[in-house]
Amino acid sequence: MEYAAHCRSKFSRISVTVAVCLIAGTLAGCASKSKLTTGSVASFNKPLAQMNATELNNAARTAGAKYKSNPKSGPIAMQYASVLLMTGSNEQALAVMQQAAIHNPEDRTVLAAYGKAQAGAGNLDQALQTIRRAQTPDQPNWKLLSAEGAILDQLGQSVQARYKYREALDIVPDEPSVLSNLGMSYVLEGDLRTAETYMRNASKQPAADSRVRQNLALIVGLQGRFDEAEKIARGELSGNQAEANVRYLREMLAQSNSWKKLADS
Repeated sequence: MEYAAHCRSKFSRISVTVAVCLIAGTLAGCASKSKLTTGSVASFNKPLAQMNATELNNAARTAGAKYKSNPKSGPIAMQYASVLLMTGSNEQALAVMQQAAIHNPEDRTVLAAYGKAQAGAGNLDQALQTIRRAQTPDQPNWKLLSAEGAILDQLGQSVQARYKYREALDIVPDEPSVLSNLGMSYVLEGDLRTAETYMRNASKQPAADSRVRQNLALIVGLQGRFDEAEKIARGELSGNQAEANVRYLREMLAQSNSWKKLADS
């Protein structure tokens, strides 16, 4: 719920919204450098989740120019849509991926990214249909299973969501992106202790990326252990960013409607 890119406001540096960061991380393969940037598509200098506003805008211009020159390319469209989602341009990302799906109707990776864009634009039911259409029951794809779980979590169907995560883990045991999504699923219902157990397991895996550790910082901070949360965040972000995140978290949790604010962020 890697569902977590509309939460690119003050606290988006520790997660990328609780719900959407799950989807984003899942569909991108939870790699530090997006696995959508393959082939002739050049990767960026740093993970999108760690870019500031200026860097994201520059990345959007670069990816947009590549897309304009070759709009039918699935990898190029996916890279551009990923940046757009991170900048909050959800409707534009959806339009880009809609065209990519039209030009690449049999490409499961493109369809998965299309589902991500639909979810980012709030079209959760359509996103679920797209993800399921991309899946092949005889040879299930773990990324699609995890993405489906992320969407189900956003729809409030946590039991079904966790079933999908565990199906994915049957295929790729200890996959950090799936463990992270499972942990964030428990965050959404307020079970922070269980969430932390899964997130710590995810963060210990060799393939764990920055977003997993930022999610761990989020969960630790939500339990009021601010110094520990800042220490974890400082390993992934600049000192100023880590301090700003924890300060915002302190302020949010001090309010009586803090969980509602988190869900609405």
